[in-house]
Amino acid sequence: QVQLVESGGGLVQAGGSLRLSCAVSGRTFSTYGMGWFRQAPGKEREFVAGISWRGISTYYADSVKGRFTISRDNAKNTVYLQMNSLRPEDTAVYYCAATGAKTRLVVTTTQRYDYWGQGTQVTVSS
Repeated sequence: QVQLVESGGGLVQAGGSLRLSCAVSGRTFSTYGMGWFRQAPGKEREFVAGISWRGISTYYADSVKGRFTISRDNAKNTVYLQMNSLRPEDTAVYYCAATGAKTRLVVTTTQRYDYWGQGTQVTVSS
């Protein structure tokens, strides 16, 4: 069983930065593509950023491109989301997810992710 635990969320002013971490249990972390999603109150869960299982490909939602960076450290079984220039509209619960799909490209749809973390709250004040 794969377990994901997010950390690093919190309250930050607009323009500030946060780094989210997602620790993944299990010895097969390097075989999973990883993604970050977010869900604001009353809205559907949406894709934010993803990294392929080999770490070669990354992909970002247009709303965060140029501000967020996803990375992974296979030695630490951890994926990160560096969030800069945060905006009030970035406020949401952020989830990390793992997919066993062996694709060269980043998986962006929630249905193709097999495991999910419990989420961490990010609140950006104006």
